[in-house]
Amino acid sequence: MSIVFSLYYKRKYGDCMTVLDRILSLRTQRGWSEYRLSVETGIPQSTISSWFRKNINPTISSLEKICESFNITMSQFFTFENEAVELTSEQKELLDCWTKLTKNQQSLLLEFIKTL
Repeated sequence: MSIVFSLYYKRKYGDCMTVLDRILSLRTQRGWSEYRLSVETGIPQSTISSWFRKNINPTISSLEKICESFNITMSQFFTFENEAVELTSEQKELLDCWTKLTKNQQSLLLEFIKTL
């Protein structure tokens, strides 16, 4: 059901952002193209492109795949920046770098960190 996704979610100070705006924002932050998002999620690029061309929101299952590819939860997808946890600038930098890694690189880095 796409009823949930037809709603906008409010950001700080009353601004609104659509689900598509949020996907675009997360994709842009990571430097990902639509193609890269397609590869990471397994969702055809033509489907992703059509969401934006036709202003159609993704299904819940597609949004779950998108969140998984961004390594965030559905809750984090709908959370304002810094709302849940206040991070230091170093933690933010680390997380920014982490999100730009492939899943394989993340796994390797995590294993390395565990050895320290």
